[in-house]
Amino acid sequence: FEIPVVQGGEVSFYLGDEKKSVRLVRAHLEEDAGKSLHEDFHGLSGIDLNRAGTPLLEIVTEPDIRSSAEAVAYAKELHKIVTWIGICDGNMQEGSFRCDANVSVRPKGDPKLGTRAEIKNLNSFRFVERPIEFEIERQIDLIEAGGKVVQETRLYGPDQGETRSMRGKEEANDYRYFPDPDLLPLVLDDEFIAAARADLPELPEAKKQRFMTQYGLSGYDAAVLTTSRALGDYYEAVVAALEGEPKLCANWVMGDLSGFLNKEGKDITESPVSAARLAGLLRRIQDRTISGKIAKDVFEALWAGADDADAIIEQRGLKQITDTSAIEQVIDAVIAANPEQLAQYRAGKDKLFAFFVGQVMKASRGKANPQQVNELLAEKLKG
Repeated sequence: FEIPVVQGGEVSFYLGDEKKSVRLVRAHLEEDAGKSLHEDFHGLSGIDLNRAGTPLLEIVTEPDIRSSAEAVAYAKELHKIVTWIGICDGNMQEGSFRCDANVSVRPKGDPKLGTRAEIKNLNSFRFVERPIEFEIERQIDLIEAGGKVVQETRLYGPDQGETRSMRGKEEANDYRYFPDPDLLPLVLDDEFIAAARADLPELPEAKKQRFMTQYGLSGYDAAVLTTSRALGDYYEAVVAALEGEPKLCANWVMGDLSGFLNKEGKDITESPVSAARLAGLLRRIQDRTISGKIAKDVFEALWAGADDADAIIEQRGLKQITDTSAIEQVIDAVIAANPEQLAQYRAGKDKLFAFFVGQVMKASRGKANPQQVNELLAEKLKG
């Protein structure tokens, strides 16, 4: 407690478009001795010792957080950092990552912090926000009724949606900290710290900023692609394999790929479509072998287990028609088959242009290059 491994620092995050920072007091290692269980026992408490011997890293912040929404955003950012650098699996249900929230209220404009109550062992982001909201209202109601907030530890009951008193607590010295004679001194020299720093991966915010400058992505796209380290690495592997087109790659990773992953509840690390295979598909959009619409069908086949985009395109005869004379023949046939619509279009009903585009694409079974269809059709319809 008195000589923590880490002192100071801060964690920055975004709440909407606003950047926030929370200062850190310290980070220290604790022995996780066990866990008290109260919910499953009637009139009794159980002790779960499964975590005994597991080191716990406790990170304590300054009182810089001003709302439950900020608390959740901070917790999510911290969760992303510890999973990103590989020191925690982040599983909140199993207790790998959990939060204690200290809540206090004060009259508006009063610089002095109010008496705080600590809510213990919040093990989901949903159960960070709700108990804080309840505790804020409880303390305000108590003060406005003439009462005083007592410094104590409280538990949150999700079924009741309220916090309840667990034990009273005064100051830090109530914990009765004392040196453990069995613990050897911990010495972290400059060489060790330099090696640890060199071993760290590029952190989320740095990767996000690099994606914006190196690949010209928007802040939104860069933020989505750096929600996890594995997703950011996958995206960069696609760009590298395609040797360019970062925006096209971003659209497909965030769009079709993420859509399929979400539908099947898979993580990016479980994707049946590798970065190299996705790049192979995008290469065929890039060189106009297939259209974006046909590419969606090819992607579905890749997801289902097909090995190669080129093989699928060849087997199914999906190559895009880019021969101008061939497209003109299809357009001529469509115009000849729809004289009534042609007359209406030339009389000023411009919306029928989309009808003719649709008919040409249908006649070519989606294979005609859309850009060429639009250009050639515009000329033909003029008469």
